[in-house]
Amino acid sequence: MQNPVLFGFILLYLAFTIAIAWWASRRVKSTADFVVAGKSLPLFMASCALFATWFGSETVMGASSEFVQNGVLGIIEDPFGAALCLLLAGLLIARPLYNRNLLTFSDFYRQRFNKTSEIVSAVVMVPSYFSWIAAQLVALAIILQSVSGLDRSWGVLICTSMVLFYTYIGGMWSVTVTDFVQTIVIIVGLVILTVVMLMRVGGFGKMVEAAPPNFFQFLPEAKPVPMIHWFAAWMTIGLGSLPQQDVFQRVMAARDLRTSLRACYISSGMYLTVAAMPLIIAFCGRILYPDALAGDTQMMLPRMVQQHFGIGMQVVFFGALLSAVLSTCSGALLAPATVIGENLIKPLYKDLTDKQLLRIMRLSLVGVAIVTGAMAAMRNDIYELVGESSAFSLVSLFVPLIAGLYWKRASSMGAVLSMLVGLGAWFVAMWLLPDEEALAQMPDASVWLHIPAMLYGLGASFVAMWAGSMIWPRRQEGKADAAENYA
Repeated sequence: MQNPVLFGFILLYLAFTIAIAWWASRRVKSTADFVVAGKSLPLFMASCALFATWFGSETVMGASSEFVQNGVLGIIEDPFGAALCLLLAGLLIARPLYNRNLLTFSDFYRQRFNKTSEIVSAVVMVPSYFSWIAAQLVALAIILQSVSGLDRSWGVLICTSMVLFYTYIGGMWSVTVTDFVQTIVIIVGLVILTVVMLMRVGGFGKMVEAAPPNFFQFLPEAKPVPMIHWFAAWMTIGLGSLPQQDVFQRVMAARDLRTSLRACYISSGMYLTVAAMPLIIAFCGRILYPDALAGDTQMMLPRMVQQHFGIGMQVVFFGALLSAVLSTCSGALLAPATVIGENLIKPLYKDLTDKQLLRIMRLSLVGVAIVTGAMAAMRNDIYELVGESSAFSLVSLFVPLIAGLYWKRASSMGAVLSMLVGLGAWFVAMWLLPDEEALAQMPDASVWLHIPAMLYGLGASFVAMWAGSMIWPRRQEGKADAAENYA
């Protein structure tokens, strides 16, 4: 074992997390408790829960790796896009949806459109989480491997089992209470390490002076291809994660609408501020310890802390890292299981009790954990896994959500076509478009070949929504119910 003291601390921390989740699980009496924590969270807990939605492996390990290699332009997707999504959740989603009696986004599609829209959205939404959850499990396995030498496959199995257990028993209550504790650990740990690294490098000014030319450039070149990729990076999480169930559950879990709105805005600011710290730490590490860049750059921060810091700082860093990944993974695991139970299985039974539905959701958690654990055992790239997840929902669910909320002429046929055509166009574009390596060998390639596949999918989704709603408008007999739901 590489570091038995640190490994012992990690085991204690994991046991502490399970104990907190077990305590929180006593509040779970119904599906509403399990899914949205009974809609009773105060501002500080709701803000921490929203902040923790994506502050996980991609932010601490994936984004820091991208930042060190590509500068600010490499991290538009996260943290900037993620902070934008939390802001837009308050501006666009919380107010029109909070007072509806909803457990999932697919419930909204049923109310606003019809049952077909509900089922199609659920079928699309569930697999969109698989890559995201797998990314968090990969990160947890990497942490265990770096401190104990444990094979990554065993790490995935252990981490999947642990997160499944405490999410299974407590649902959203376990997620939010542990998120609150873990957010404190994240902030304290990252603040300490950031201050230490800046002192070692000689201050913030010295760090900036050591940067290569254009490293901190925020805007791309004023050319079509760089501009297209820049906007696409903003959209990936900024728009793509808006119709995601984990965001919805946290927005709905606040105790009232005002709390929900304020939590969205506070968490957006928290995300952007706190996410800057691992970037600073990574860049200081690049200056001070260039040897840490060798090999897998996702491992840069764990490797640097282990090689150049004492056990106290290692405990601080790995405590923050574990907290970040666990908080994201638990909420992400709960989201698709909720949709499976509420929108895919519940409609099959007429007299399903709340207790039976709760049991179905818990069993769905087990199924999701098995699938994502298998994916994590076969994949290693955290940043790519996360990007796949957000692009999936962007091309299929974003347009029907916004049209359903803000366009009265949006019809059920338009919604279904938007989901299916957008997803299909994305798959076709990924199949037909050359990859980055091939494009690098095609200096005269058309701009159209440089457009990311997800933008083709998003464009197709918009067109299908408009065409479907114009050709097959809302039927007369459904207008009264639809207007009531829309209000």
